[in-house]
Amino acid sequence: MGEAPALLVDDIQGGALNGLELKNGTCKTTATVGDKTYVIGGSDDGTLSIEVQIFDPSLGEWVRPTVRGTKPTSCKGLSAVPLEDRILILKKGSKSDDQIWFLEVDTEYVRQQQKSLGTEVVAWSKGVIGNAEKPVVISGPSGVGKGTLISMLMKEFPSMFGFSVSHTTRAPRGMEKDGVHYHFTEKSIMEKEIKEGKFLEFALVHGNLYGTSVEAVEQVADAGKRCILDIDVQGARSVRASSLEAIFIFICPPSMEELEKRLRDRGTETEEQILKRLNNAKAEIEQGESSHVFDFILYNDKLEECYESLKKLLGLDGFVTAPPKSGHNREIDLPMDHSVSKIENKIIINCISSGEKESKNFRIILDVSSLKGGAPGRTRGLNFQTIGSFSNGLNGIDQLS
Repeated sequence: MGEAPALLVDDIQGGALNGLELKNGTCKTTATVGDKTYVIGGSDDGTLSIEVQIFDPSLGEWVRPTVRGTKPTSCKGLSAVPLEDRILILKKGSKSDDQIWFLEVDTEYVRQQQKSLGTEVVAWSKGVIGNAEKPVVISGPSGVGKGTLISMLMKEFPSMFGFSVSHTTRAPRGMEKDGVHYHFTEKSIMEKEIKEGKFLEFALVHGNLYGTSVEAVEQVADAGKRCILDIDVQGARSVRASSLEAIFIFICPPSMEELEKRLRDRGTETEEQILKRLNNAKAEIEQGESSHVFDFILYNDKLEECYESLKKLLGLDGFVTAPPKSGHNREIDLPMDHSVSKIENKIIINCISSGEKESKNFRIILDVSSLKGGAPGRTRGLNFQTIGSFSNGLNGIDQLS
């Protein structure tokens, strides 16, 4: 439990609106979802630290919740708009790619964390304009040719696909670089983040943890690429159970005899290793064909035909080069001086941009009807249009989505 200035309590109980500014050197904004009022903000000393408190009027008490996700950095002010299960936060005085955030208060992720911890939980997620292509999860037994198929995709569409960088608790080897070959981290840190739901899949191998984080996949999407996850069946099962929307593809050999031939032709394993891989492959194929984890199963009998089938599944069979990017990385540039209101699923942002000669009034319509994802990753699916004057001198409506 926490305490707050009596002035703030009185204002909340009296039905204060967004953007409440106190006289004691603090600046907070409020939003009510359900029967709880969420107070976001902090001390106003040139920059605003973003803290969260919850006021429960039935108890007349304050709660400082456990905060999950990536917390926004300080800003010069903020606006808040309550939605059904989260609160839209617009940061003032921040870069255009850091102005839209969501404080989740009743999403599935928040409910899972509350159940696990037995405490009040809120979670931050960064808002992103537009959508990203669904990641592609590709699994299959060793020697089936999935690595070759992925390499063919990367060669033909070099600017379209990307790999996430995995985490590991082992020490770097040789010339390995942090953030390039792996994200090297401490075991205690990774275990904590696994409990917080920040990993899509993980495994303990020879005493060290390896795993794919939500953030690593999101960073590939942020770069305008489609993430490919080359993981085993157990990892795919974990990803399927997560909140990540992906396409799951299992690559099968035409027969166990052919798979054995391919493994022996590689000449890279001992007899013992080959027999172990074949035994594992049999179990993986049984799981892949019957687990309901995978959306599609491709049989890699003839490599070129399998590759064409893979491209067709990904909607690439008609492209000679990579299709143009969808514009998911468009950004809103909000001036400091703006006010916010809400009509159904539209957020109306009235802006005043002050130039050297004159001030220009314009309006940004932010559509929140198709939100996807959320903590511990990004909230995507935002669309917007700008109406009125523009800093580049144009007039009318500029539709961005």
